[in-house]
Amino acid sequence: MRGLRDPGRAGGGSFAVGTALSALAAVALLASGCSTGGTGTRDEGAAVTSPVERRAPTPRVSASAPAKTVNAVALLRKDPSVSPRVKADLKPCGEDTYPVDTSYGNLTGGTAPDLVINVMTCGDSVGVGTYVFRQRNEEYQNVFAAEEPAVYATIDRGELVVTQQVYAKGDPLSFPSGEDVVTYSWADTKFSERYRVRNDYSRAVGNGDAAEPLPAPPATSQN
Repeated sequence: MRGLRDPGRAGGGSFAVGTALSALAAVALLASGCSTGGTGTRDEGAAVTSPVERRAPTPRVSASAPAKTVNAVALLRKDPSVSPRVKADLKPCGEDTYPVDTSYGNLTGGTAPDLVINVMTCGDSVGVGTYVFRQRNEEYQNVFAAEEPAVYATIDRGELVVTQQVYAKGDPLSFPSGEDVVTYSWADTKFSERYRVRNDYSRAVGNGDAAEPLPAPPATSQN
């Protein structure tokens, strides 16, 4: 009869359909779990990485601090390029106190600090010579010299800055007319001038002369 159904065939059909759906669900689950962007099982092959070998940084020789103190007076005395006039000023101003300033810093890019030496007079501390010495093969080589009156050099951010007082005719030693400030940079085997600044001093102040008194205001009549 058309209204009757075969129980065995109906059950068998349901079981086959269920089995097929379960297989599809399992395949989908495995596919989603193996995906690298999912939250299920990770791809172990991609997750395993070799440890990164961290090497210690290669040590660099710094010339920012001196390895040892240099006897600047002895260095100048044995240097034949230093003039006899400057060597004559290398006398102690007091007990074992010489008019010599020494600075250590990196000017020439070497593996050891460079030396900037300023020689002055004892009485008024006027610079009579300034020098730069560069260490090479455990010896110091004179690579810069300025032996004019009232000169002084400093190290500024890896550059050599030389200041020299300028005197006009009749200027007293303590009151120059101005100054030249010259900046040098090391290039190849020598210093080259980069900047030059001229500063002219005012004569209205600082000459020690007393200022003239201001004129008195005019008298006013009172009624």
